[in-house]
Amino acid sequence: MEEITKMTDVATQSTTMSPFVSQISLFILAIFVGYYVVWSVTPALHTPLMAVTNAISSVIIVGALIAAGPETMSMAKILGIIAIGLAAVNIFGGFAVTNRMLSMYKKKPQADKKKEG
Repeated sequence: MEEITKMTDVATQSTTMSPFVSQISLFILAIFVGYYVVWSVTPALHTPLMAVTNAISSVIIVGALIAAGPETMSMAKILGIIAIGLAAVNIFGGFAVTNRMLSMYKKKPQADKKKEG
C-alpha cells in the first residue's frame, strides 16, 4: 500500500509541472519532426503534401474563428484574428503553388499541327 502511495505521489508531482515547459517542449519537438518530414519528401509527393497542409490550415482557421468570436477584446481574440489572416494566406498560397505545379504536368496544346489534306 505504501508503494502505491509513493507511485501516486510521483505521478501527481509530474503533473504539477509548469504548462509552459510542456508546451515549449512540444513545440520544439514539432519543429524537429516537421524539419525531418519536409526535407525527406520526394518531389513526387510534394503536391499531396501541400494538399494536406492546406487541410490543416483550414482546421486552424476554424479554431481561430472560435478564438476571435467573443465580443470582448482579449489577447485570445487578437491572436485569433492574426491566426485567421496567416492561415488564409497559407491556404491561398498553397492552392496557387499546387495549381502551378499541376499545370506543369498538363500537356501543352500543339498549335503547329500540320494540316492533313
